[in-house]
Amino acid sequence: MDKALAGVRILDMTHVQSGPSCTQLLAWLGADVIKVELPGRGDITRSQLRDTPGVDSLYFTMLNCNKRSITLNIKSAKGKRILDELIKRADVLAENFGPGALDREGFTWEHLRELNPRIIFASVKGFGAGPYEDCKAYETIAQAMGGSMSTTGFEDGPPTSTGAQIGDSGTGIHMAAAILAALYQRTTTGRGQRVEVAMQDSVLNLCRVKLRDQQRLKHGPLTEYPNRGFGDEVPRSGNASGGGQPGAALRCAPGGANDYCYVIIQPPVWPALARIAGHPELADDPAYATPEARIKHLDEVFGVIEQWTMRHTKHEVMRTLMEADVPCGPILSMKDLIEDPTLARRGIIASVEHPQRGTFKTVGCPLVLSESPVEITASPLLGEHTADILRELMGCGDAELKQLRAEGVI
Repeated sequence: MDKALAGVRILDMTHVQSGPSCTQLLAWLGADVIKVELPGRGDITRSQLRDTPGVDSLYFTMLNCNKRSITLNIKSAKGKRILDELIKRADVLAENFGPGALDREGFTWEHLRELNPRIIFASVKGFGAGPYEDCKAYETIAQAMGGSMSTTGFEDGPPTSTGAQIGDSGTGIHMAAAILAALYQRTTTGRGQRVEVAMQDSVLNLCRVKLRDQQRLKHGPLTEYPNRGFGDEVPRSGNASGGGQPGAALRCAPGGANDYCYVIIQPPVWPALARIAGHPELADDPAYATPEARIKHLDEVFGVIEQWTMRHTKHEVMRTLMEADVPCGPILSMKDLIEDPTLARRGIIASVEHPQRGTFKTVGCPLVLSESPVEITASPLLGEHTADILRELMGCGDAELKQLRAEGVI
């Protein structure tokens, strides 16, 4: 069965996380992703946070499955010429170097477009045009400057980074969408285009409900927030749900670090929730019966429910509340998730065989296409496919490959 992106060739000049998360997703969907790496070193994450000496790190393997690797020194004249030839045969060139890095090597948008008018040149940057466009960005910087940190944490605590990599992988997913849109537009125009996605912009897009609330502040307090007072900025609101219904993470038995269940109180389920908590009388009590009444003392309301949840495990709480149609979810640790049989059966936690490290687990493809099933293969060893790619795309013979290696070009 053909994959959704079969026939699409991507030159992947990305590294670390934001770019590789994008190109891995496209590789899962069937694109031929050729990772272009520096001879002798490759993507820096191959050696970062290693758990096994001399073996590609999980940081690298979990972001580069289903790709091919070619090593190429683009600072050399021959390396530049080879990259020119690869660009002529590619549909997409993706990169997330620092501002201006490729331009300084001569690979400007104008040069790429001259080589291949159909090429899509996709770049992840920290910031869009403006005062910060030449600044470097990392995950937490993007969270800091995209609105996430100022709205994450508790009211009396410092701005907090989220464990979800919304700056890096979040931007990668945005770039994947942009690349697919550009590929689709090319089917009618026949032309490629420049695609840029900024990490700050992507984080802000994921914080849109907080931008919504910034505008609502002009009209008074945000009543669904648990905060005691409001200034002229959206405050940090702990574990408030962020929607129109109040929610809280409630302690469960036996009281471990992640023994919590998140519970949301929708108006129709309040009587059932009060009954389950052992206080059916609260369903008709004027102080609790309506959302408007409950919002005035949410700490007390959730305290009543928590007295019940503390006597049960988080999974027992979820099963009981699900039967009563109460929205809820246990706080699942990484240990819970990596051992979850349902996620494994669905391929969301996938086991992958690697030639050096053996079996490792990774997050599988979250996109499910009925006509394009995903088969996850190991990340490539450094330069593993160099000879194959140069033979296939440029017709290089053994003697030429040997000479290129001797000169340090590949």
